[in-house]
Amino acid sequence: MQIRYYKEYSRYLDRFMEFKAYGHAGRPIIIFPCQSGRFYDWEDRHMCDLAAPWIDSGKLQIFTADSIDPESWDNHGPERPRIEMQERWYNYVCEELTPRILQINREQGEDHTGRVLVGGASMGAGHAVNFYLRRPDLYNGTIALSGLYSSRMFFGDYMDDLVYRNSPCDYMRNFPDDHPYKKLYAQADKFIMCCGQGAWEGDLLASTKELQSILESKDIHPIVDIWGTDVSHDWPWWEKQWTYFLQMTLGNP
Repeated sequence: MQIRYYKEYSRYLDRFMEFKAYGHAGRPIIIFPCQSGRFYDWEDRHMCDLAAPWIDSGKLQIFTADSIDPESWDNHGPERPRIEMQERWYNYVCEELTPRILQINREQGEDHTGRVLVGGASMGAGHAVNFYLRRPDLYNGTIALSGLYSSRMFFGDYMDDLVYRNSPCDYMRNFPDDHPYKKLYAQADKFIMCCGQGAWEGDLLASTKELQSILESKDIHPIVDIWGTDVSHDWPWWEKQWTYFLQMTLGNP
């Protein structure tokens, strides 16, 4: 498996940001880390190894983004600076990281513009769904495992324009029927949200079902897969879900 490390300057964040690429070609997927995690966590948890059959066959190229959660969602300071940092990171991913990923991907003569997948587990899943719903012109599918899709757990009752933009349960509740993104949602490859019903999954399960209900009321139909009462909010189950949904999305390696 080809693995490359990058450290590049972001004008949106005014700092150098790190990411890694796994694989030489194939469908690009951006993976976001768990709460306050780092870009190397997916590799350290052997999730890239589990995807090796798809990577080595040239069907998948994984890009692992870095987090700034300690300065945004996971920060206990004043709300507005926290959410402004989140929005700067969002712009970094959309306007800097994603074009760079497509450039790297095109080095093999492929062009997946508009066909980038996004994914992750826990907070990474929440980020993935937020990116997909806000920019279906850039991203056209998710593999979201045990995600939280509302700002309430981290911002309580506080709401402003930027919190709203980063809280899918809130902004999708007001999604207009004639919005041009509706056609793009319908063209998505696989919009997957998965959650277990076991230990530490209660809030995530409720959030998954809440967003599912909102989306379906708008005639938007994600694949929502609820696993059993033995399925906990932890890596051993995410490992199983990851390969299961890779098979569903990409087919056989």
